[in-house]
Amino acid sequence: MGKAWRRSAATVLAGALLGLAGASGGTPAAAAVACPSGTDSDFNGDGVRDTAIADPEASVDGVQKAGAVHVVYGGDKGTLTFSQAPDNIPGVPEVNDQYGYALAVYDADLDGCSDLVVGTPYEDMGTVPDAGVVHLIYGSTSGLNAGTKPVKEFYQGTDKPLGGATETDDWVGYSLAAGKTSAGAPYLLIGSPGESIGTVEDAGGFSYVGGTAQTVAFVSQDTETAGAVSGTAEQDDRFGTTLAATPTHFAVGTPGEALDAAAFAGGVGFFSHALTSNSPKPLGGLGQDQDVITGASEVDDQFGAALAMVPYRASGATSTTESLLAVGVPGEDLVTTVDAGAVQVFKLAANGTFTETAWIDQNMPEMSQESEAGDFFGKELAAVNTSPNATSTATTTRVAIGVPGEESSEEHAEKGGVQIAPLVGAPGVSDQWIDPGYGVPGAPAPRQLAGLSLAATPSVLYVGMPYGPAEARGVHGFPWNVASGGAPTVTIKPGEGGLPATGVAFGAIVR
Repeated sequence: MGKAWRRSAATVLAGALLGLAGASGGTPAAAAVACPSGTDSDFNGDGVRDTAIADPEASVDGVQKAGAVHVVYGGDKGTLTFSQAPDNIPGVPEVNDQYGYALAVYDADLDGCSDLVVGTPYEDMGTVPDAGVVHLIYGSTSGLNAGTKPVKEFYQGTDKPLGGATETDDWVGYSLAAGKTSAGAPYLLIGSPGESIGTVEDAGGFSYVGGTAQTVAFVSQDTETAGAVSGTAEQDDRFGTTLAATPTHFAVGTPGEALDAAAFAGGVGFFSHALTSNSPKPLGGLGQDQDVITGASEVDDQFGAALAMVPYRASGATSTTESLLAVGVPGEDLVTTVDAGAVQVFKLAANGTFTETAWIDQNMPEMSQESEAGDFFGKELAAVNTSPNATSTATTTRVAIGVPGEESSEEHAEKGGVQIAPLVGAPGVSDQWIDPGYGVPGAPAPRQLAGLSLAATPSVLYVGMPYGPAEARGVHGFPWNVASGGAPTVTIKPGEGGLPATGVAFGAIVR
């Protein structure tokens, strides 16, 4: 399929799905005395969670799709909007950079203030188009990018942080995941699904940035430094398109993986954070061609097009060493229902074994919706474990499933919606449904594509609505136990609370 994939399969339903734009400025955050430990996504160290929202399609200084990122500080302590226009952010706004195409949050230097990672996969590096770059923007008691540490760039080159060679269409920063291992070490994963491995185009790979020293290891499906990675580097595999992680495991999606004769059937590799020569340990692979996995490998299933992962503790366990991995299969056909979509859930054990624990689709008993052609159920995922240090239950482990192709009538084609289901137990027993006009504020309309932007915090599910009528656009936060059609408890909209009113796809990415 070649490079056209990024404009078609990568954005199945919205031609410009994940572009972000922006400007600079905003209200400064109130300073804290010191950065506390233990508060996630706290950029200014005041002990209150903050929110980062990207608009990768916004214009900056008249440059279309240059991209920008907005930060809303918790506790009504102001906002910040930044792009590549300010002098203290490397680079300059360029057409179709899409600054903020991917976001991640973690404490890179373990100072107690969270740091923001911004992926710009379509950044031109010198004369090399769409090579991609990642920015690590440090938090401080005065807010993001307001302390003593300058922005750190991750990009490719023989003498650059990620090593390798700068090549056209590598798309460094297409996907990101970050956090802290069970041993307390910070880690950052950077997906480069357009990476060529030798002469194999678009085979893909990812970089593992480990510890406060930020040592880097590049991993492809041909890597054998710490054991053989599942699969073989092949053209159009797109290894690294999606990423998800917990303190004990991480997973890497390969939605372009061909299984037998089925192109883009898809696959997933999973790893431990244990390092050998700075490289993470491969544990295994998942695909529908395996006898112990439900389904059959079919053309354009795109198994692994979305991933979400949470810690898991079994009954009787005294520690949390396992993970639950939800895998989106948005192109899955259900009998004769083409591209209805499905989600499969796997338990990953500490020793590297896996067990499939659930298959979820909208035709299952008691599910509140029905599968239809072109729903693309599982195109996006977000998951939570609200009590990771207790036995996991249907109440504490939940997954939000994006269904961007859902329509309530021909008048509202591709309105979209979000199905919330338990990760433990029968999915239909306690599922919920929200969509535009039914929980999500605003009237339903065509091509709102609800469910393309999802993000999880321990208490809130964020649903980004970057498309459709203006009154529904924004980011809406729902409690994980929201009743079907229930109203959001948090709404963040452009033009309100100090945020600029301009933009194109506000909320395409939320963290």
